[in-house]
Amino acid sequence: MFLNTILSYSQKIFEPFYNKSFFLQKIDLLIGADVLLLILSATFAQSDFIGYFGLFAILLTIVKIFTKKGEGFELNAADKFLLAYFMFVIISVAGSSLFCLSLKGFFKTLTYLGFYVAMVHYFKDNKDKIKYIFFAYAICIAIETAAAFMQNFLSVGEISGWQDTSRLNPEEVMTRVYGTLKPYNPNLFGGYLLACIPALIALPKRFGIPLGVVSASALIFTGCRGAYIAFFAQLAVLSVFIYKALEPKLKRFFVILASCLVLVLSFVIVSITSLRARIFSIFAMRSDSSNSFRFNVYQSCIHMFKDNWLLGIGVGNQNFREIYGLYMKTGFDALSAYNIYLETAVESGIFALLAFLGFIIFTIKTALKKSGSIYVLAALISIIGILIHGFVDTVFFRPQIQFTFWIMAAVIRSSYVREQD
Repeated sequence: MFLNTILSYSQKIFEPFYNKSFFLQKIDLLIGADVLLLILSATFAQSDFIGYFGLFAILLTIVKIFTKKGEGFELNAADKFLLAYFMFVIISVAGSSLFCLSLKGFFKTLTYLGFYVAMVHYFKDNKDKIKYIFFAYAICIAIETAAAFMQNFLSVGEISGWQDTSRLNPEEVMTRVYGTLKPYNPNLFGGYLLACIPALIALPKRFGIPLGVVSASALIFTGCRGAYIAFFAQLAVLSVFIYKALEPKLKRFFVILASCLVLVLSFVIVSITSLRARIFSIFAMRSDSSNSFRFNVYQSCIHMFKDNWLLGIGVGNQNFREIYGLYMKTGFDALSAYNIYLETAVESGIFALLAFLGFIIFTIKTALKKSGSIYVLAALISIIGILIHGFVDTVFFRPQIQFTFWIMAAVIRSSYVREQD
């Protein structure tokens, strides 16, 4: 690769300086500390502040790869699809009718993808540090779970219209918690819990299981129906892996235990009036205003895609909102497409969507080959939850979830070896 030739030349020039520099030789320590601060800040800080930590990790990684001997790029199949996606995004931005707005969205995309590259390079030499990343997520989950329980039992009020109460009796109205994440939104909080709870799998069982049960309750308190569906899928995937790992004599017991848990959960759903109403509203279709709103947005976005299917309109939520205004149904303004795949297609075109899906498929393929690793398994389940939730919401594009997604993808990428291709 031509870029590796350039890097090799640069590293040769800076080798004497690198050997004498305490800062350069400890740069991985700085990157690791920066990532931990990013994870912790995501629980309370504004988006821009979180992004600064991501940019700093990228900057440190650039310094590292240009000065440390042996650093370079090796692309697997998933990386090639991601590179293709990035190229299509560039083309889309260049051809956008709102170039300046799209350029702002492009820099956000560049930050996220650059952060992924930084994490890949960090984990390549620091696989033993992954446990600290997961431990940081466990701390965040514990804090957010405590906040969720306080909000639930104090019955915090809605900041905006988070559920359709027009057809509900007072006892069917659910208190929806939103944690400490900004902006305050239960769907964002539900997506965040989905992304982070799998990290608890990597903890010792005496800590991970109790915290997992309690944090799952916090997820239920969010009232986020998309998160409910995705969490059920995560549990199903985890159950399959547990079943496969068990000895034959224990598999029957596990099936009985799992069946009992399903019955208990079903009883809980039926017995709690507000939770039952919230879950059943998933199947209300257009009778529920939230469902109907999304259907209208989907229809408008499909029309947008049909008119811009090749290159899209350009990335960025501001750019999206300006163009969406030309297609939206009266009274149904939206900040996003409420579907990350539809949004990707609208913003960057069909080929960008296919490239992104290719990245996901090969990342999951790599994870399945290394599913014996507890960290890879946790990362896989996290990503599955994020992607399923993405069918009905776009909180994926918030930094609290987006950075987590790329960290988990990098954890899986760290398990890659060339023989897998």
